[in-house]
Amino acid sequence: MKSSLVQSTEAIVSRRGGDHPTDGFLQFHFIQERSMTAIDSILIESHGVSHVGKVRQDNQDAIRLCDPNDEFSATTGHLYGIADGMGGYAHGGVASSLALQTFFETFYVANGVSPIQRLRVSIQNANLSVYQTAQRMAVGRMGTTLTAVNVIGKKAFVGHIGDSRAYLIRGDKSTCLTNDHTRVGELVRMRVLSPDKVRTHAQRSVLEKCLGTSLFVQPDIFQFPVQEDDKLVLCTDGVWSVVEDKEFAVLAAEADNPKDLSKKIFGLAMDRDSDDNLSIVVLYLRHLSDMELNQVTKRFWKFSNIFRRSSK
Repeated sequence: MKSSLVQSTEAIVSRRGGDHPTDGFLQFHFIQERSMTAIDSILIESHGVSHVGKVRQDNQDAIRLCDPNDEFSATTGHLYGIADGMGGYAHGGVASSLALQTFFETFYVANGVSPIQRLRVSIQNANLSVYQTAQRMAVGRMGTTLTAVNVIGKKAFVGHIGDSRAYLIRGDKSTCLTNDHTRVGELVRMRVLSPDKVRTHAQRSVLEKCLGTSLFVQPDIFQFPVQEDDKLVLCTDGVWSVVEDKEFAVLAAEADNPKDLSKKIFGLAMDRDSDDNLSIVVLYLRHLSDMELNQVTKRFWKFSNIFRRSSK
């Protein structure tokens, strides 16, 4: 028995600002049908927005959504990512784009291992790529955050480093899934600072961990169960710094699709005068398969081949 998978993906990216909140948007839209067995059918609607915001001159964020035109979704699950280049270092926009590019490339060839291992090695390779590029360009240090989610069957796997965030919206409740790898985030985990003080703290954006500033990193990698009608939101700190955790669910209740929700989140962040770039990736989990992890296609690969050589 065959079933039809229809995946719609739309992304909007802005690198430079304008007089109007939507000036500089670049938009693309994909619709594809893929024939799959009923047990493997999955429908995830996704939408992404990245904008320079009201204050910054350049957009140092980057987003990437699952490409519906490739063959990898059926074998590695659906993959989405977001990154925020560090403004205090050189070429933050280069760092975020390069990190996501390397992360996705590594993820798609690192088959034959668990999703946890695949996320870990992909983040390590992204880190090495940014670090080595900074060395070759002789620009000092480059850094970026990276938060990615991989949906396989009825499980979601998250790889995370920095202070971008992943949220789960289920029913009328929204939950932040990630920890901020910042000085302030550490104070919250030590219970020295209450969570409601994070958004207004003067050192909110001082990172303790990120990609690109050292040879090795220790990202957070974890999994959690998902169910149909769940929604996932990835966003940079320019968004969550002005949008409260509970407000993501409030906005989702008024949105019928990921494009509507991302627009509502973006609009609220703009209305509240966020002083940073604004990037959002929204997933609506419409239909999930019963595929087990061992059903994911395995291909032979050499662990050493997925790392970029220092001589390149």
